Amino acid sequence: MRTLSIPSRRTAAVLLLPLFAAACGITRVQRIDTESVTDLSGRWNDADSRLVANALIEQSLAGSWTSVNTGGSSPAVIVGEFRNRTLEHIPVTTFTRDLERALVSSSAVRVVASQQERSEVRDERMDQQQFAAPETRARLGRELGARYMLQGDVQAIEDAAGREKVVFYQVDATLIDLETNAKVWAGQHKIKKYIQRRRITG
Repeated sequence: MRTLSIPSRRTAAVLLLPLFAAACGITRVQRIDTESVTDLSGRWNDADSRLVANALIEQSLAGSWTSVNTGGSSPAVIVGEFRNRTLEHIPVTTFTRDLERALVSSSAVRVVASQQERSEVRDERMDQQQFAAPETRARLGRELGARYMLQGDVQAIEDAAGREKVVFYQVDATLIDLETNAKVWAGQHKIKKYIQRRRITG
């Protein structure tokens, strides 16, 4: 039985390398603008999250609730739960962060930290009462109470035939007065995507 010499083995490896690369495919990565709108699969993506959040906040700030007398200060808002009622995975936390960012950037309202965030901040505040210098301690009982809570949900409808599909997203949002439970604003934003999967020809 004939065995390959060391040089022959190296030559064989070099010749087989392009075939192996062609079979496995080459991964190409390119960095793009994070603000660009890109759609590869047609599913909900970062662009949808950002665009819908901005649209909803723009709608809400045009409502009359922002002019309610709050003692000369901007109304305080907390972003509550947005439920994903679609069949696909939607990172709702990313969406609520986009909503908070749009609210803060508007400068028309004050945004209150979430329940989880407040818990961590309170732990730090209590720790300061024991270990921080008196002149640097954050005072107790000075938290800003939210006047309104923003809640909502994301729904989707799909219609497909063959290689074509239409995906319709509807995001509904409601602003609730925390003292009276009155809905002071309700808005919605819709996205409709047409997806066509082309046949790959050799």
